Amino acid sequence: MASIKLSREALKHNLDIIAHQVGGKDKIAVVLKDNAYGHGAVLIAEEARDYGVKQAVVRLEREAEEIAEFFDNVLILGQIATAVHPKFSYAINSLEEIAMYPKGTRVELKIDTGMHRHGIAPEQLDEAFEKMTQGGLVCIGVMSHLRAADTLSSEWFWQRKIFDNVKLKALQLSKQYGWNLRFHISNSAGTFRSSGCSDDMVRVGIALYGCLEMDVSLPQPSLKSVLSLCGEKIATRVLKAGERVGYNGIYEALTDEVVSTYDLGYANGLDRLASNRYITPDGIALRGRISMDSASFATDTNELVIFDNANDYARAVGTIGYEILACLDKNLKREWIL
Repeated sequence: MASIKLSREALKHNLDIIAHQVGGKDKIAVVLKDNAYGHGAVLIAEEARDYGVKQAVVRLEREAEEIAEFFDNVLILGQIATAVHPKFSYAINSLEEIAMYPKGTRVELKIDTGMHRHGIAPEQLDEAFEKMTQGGLVCIGVMSHLRAADTLSSEWFWQRKIFDNVKLKALQLSKQYGWNLRFHISNSAGTFRSSGCSDDMVRVGIALYGCLEMDVSLPQPSLKSVLSLCGEKIATRVLKAGERVGYNGIYEALTDEVVSTYDLGYANGLDRLASNRYITPDGIALRGRISMDSASFATDTNELVIFDNANDYARAVGTIGYEILACLDKNLKREWIL
């Protein structure tokens, strides 16, 4: 059957690079939201724990519950707390949210430093601290998010400056409330924009999985892709010259050729825009239109590596590796191979 194969060696390689960049394992928080970018949250969580990582980031409570046993703290980005949990902290994304949390909830205040998506304005810091205190919340962190750290522009610099100013003010305020705050703004790209890490941690997602892409003029860490997508052969036939394969017959054989169908289609995460235009890492061409549950390639191999780096497939359909990984079928078998 079709499967996703994961490389422990690549994951450890990436963690080594990240740990060296930020000054130690203690500063790494692994982003495991959306099934660890399609890799399998529990599989990645266990390996990260064994490596020495103690912090994780997810989107929902149910994701946090799935991997809680592996970490000291799990930050939940996109859900109001339903109950107080000793290992969970929640991102506060607006002033209005503060009143929605149960008393005693551990929270991390998000600051809008320029993304203009979630978070309070820097000038609302005093009000937010007061509201959190009145609501009986325990603030353990102040955070933000970078909007263009992977591109060569001034944006990383001015967002970094705004956040550093917020840090200074938040540290002063925290003394009044007895809170021991941690600070973090860097995503994967931001992690590699400076020579070190001045915050308490970085939140690494796409870099952890080896699919980070940066402008060519920016630092290029030698990361390795962790995930390969593989299909199993369903059937093989000789396509005669002039015959067409698949829906609407968009591919016509110019000469006799061997074509096989494999048990992966757009229901499993293969984007139909790759139809008749994608070539696998081994140089095997996709023939015709991708179906819901299958796709045809010019080969008769029993197991076919569709891609071993999501960015390569993404380029064929005009999107980004994040989207390809996040859309992979959660029911596909995932297994470690190295």
